[in-house]
Amino acid sequence: MENSLNSITNQTKKSRPNRKSKKDFRDKFFIRDVENITGIKAFTIRVWEQRYGMLLPKRTDTNIRYYEEEDLKYMMNVALLNNHGYKISKIAEMSRDEVQRRTLNISENNTTYQSQVQSLTNSMIQFDEKEFNKTLSLNMLKLGMIETTSEIIFPFLQHVGILWLSGTINIAHEHFITNLIKQRLYIAIDQVNIPKSPNAKKFILFLPNGENHELSLLFSSYILKTRGHEVVYIGSSTPIEDLQQLCKVHEPEVLFCAITNANGNMPIQVYINTLSRNWPNIDILLTGNQIVRRRDLKCPDNCRIIGAPKDFFSFLDKYAPTQM
Repeated sequence: MENSLNSITNQTKKSRPNRKSKKDFRDKFFIRDVENITGIKAFTIRVWEQRYGMLLPKRTDTNIRYYEEEDLKYMMNVALLNNHGYKISKIAEMSRDEVQRRTLNISENNTTYQSQVQSLTNSMIQFDEKEFNKTLSLNMLKLGMIETTSEIIFPFLQHVGILWLSGTINIAHEHFITNLIKQRLYIAIDQVNIPKSPNAKKFILFLPNGENHELSLLFSSYILKTRGHEVVYIGSSTPIEDLQQLCKVHEPEVLFCAITNANGNMPIQVYINTLSRNWPNIDILLTGNQIVRRRDLKCPDNCRIIGAPKDFFSFLDKYAPTQM
């Protein structure tokens, strides 16, 4: 389910130079960075500069145009206003403070997913924990945890993955947002107080050995607990041998595994076959980038790929329908 930046970052770390840390955040953004973050085409940015004087780019020693952090923040706000019907000629007449005020008003009162993803992106770029949490809180109050996660957080992570690949953001941004989202999921899971369902099944949730990205696993745990199922949450980096011992003790009906990174020690198909062979009488759910994006994988009869939250809900509805 989680089509996030985690796998993208790990796949590209070796091929890209080290980025600056949070403390040493970039002071130069080139036009491709502004385009990637705001969605405004480079050509359009240049037209707006010439026609409205909205930006005044500086130049490097080698005469390459660049923008400073305040310019980037301003253009993110301009893009949001423009997407909500403000004409660019009217935006150009506003002061930067007014642009920011109107942007905040839209973010606080609008539940369209695109605007919320943009708000989270703005907060991430600025390392603004307070604003990031505020955006999440407002959406969770309006939409609930499940809709906020599936319709806003996961699309946001996809967008962040693209920004990472383009070189616009660095590893500090990934750690910043991942930890904040994890905190929210931990709190939400802890607050679930739903009794065990008469149709409850026992699920073991785990990540393969060497895998540490838990967001989709945590989200699944939350969904299962709200449905009254039993959850044995193992989490990251679980060797097959340990999983065998856990299954003997807990006797689960379902194993749920997320594979986000490629495992050089064992090909994905071999790993799936190993799970199926070891637990032929247990349903095995598989998700994560390395599963969902592959078209050549062959799933044994007891395995099922979960590509999106709706697939998980569909499985649960057919597997153990909720009694009304």
